[in-house]
Amino acid sequence: MRKVVVTEFMSLDGVIEEPAWTAPYWNDDIAQFKDQEQDTSDALLLGRVTYQGFAAAWPNSADVGASYMNNVRKYVVSTTLNALEWNNSTLIKDNIVQEITQIKQQSGQNILVYGSAALVQTLIRHELVDLYRLLVYPVVVGKGKHLFQEGTTATLKLLESQSFSSGVMALVYEPERK
Repeated sequence: MRKVVVTEFMSLDGVIEEPAWTAPYWNDDIAQFKDQEQDTSDALLLGRVTYQGFAAAWPNSADVGASYMNNVRKYVVSTTLNALEWNNSTLIKDNIVQEITQIKQQSGQNILVYGSAALVQTLIRHELVDLYRLLVYPVVVGKGKHLFQEGTTATLKLLESQSFSSGVMALVYEPERK
C-alpha cells in the first residue's frame, strides 16, 4: 500500500503558511532531504491553493526540481476547480476520502502532500496520513495556518531526526494508530 506523506516547512510555533521565511536557511543538506522525498514518491496530492501556486510557477521554471514537479502525477482536491491544465493533473472533486483511500491502495511509491493546509486537516481527521516529514525552522512567525489545528490530538512516533547547520531540524514521524 502506498503511503501519504505530509511534508511541510514549519516555524517553531507550528505555522506552515506562506513559508517565505525559509529562504535564508536553505542549504545543500536541506535540498538533499527534499530530494530524498522525491526519490521515493511518484505522485503529489495537493489542495487547490497549493496547486494553483505550483501550476503558475513550475511549468516555466528552470530550477532543479522543475522536471519532477512538471512530470509527476498530481492529484488535486478541489470542489471549486473544473479543469486542470498542468501536466499529469487529475481532479478529485467528490468522495475525497474514498478517492484518496483508493489511490493509496494502488501500486506505486509514496504520495507527497506539499503545503495544502486545508487538505492536510481532512487527511488528519480521516487518519490518511502515514508519515510527517517536517522541516522545523528556527523562527516564530506569530500567526498563520498551523499544521495541527486547535483541538486536534495525535500521538506520533519519531522515526528520524536530523539537524542542519542552518539551525533547521528535520523531523520524521508516523502516527501511532489505535
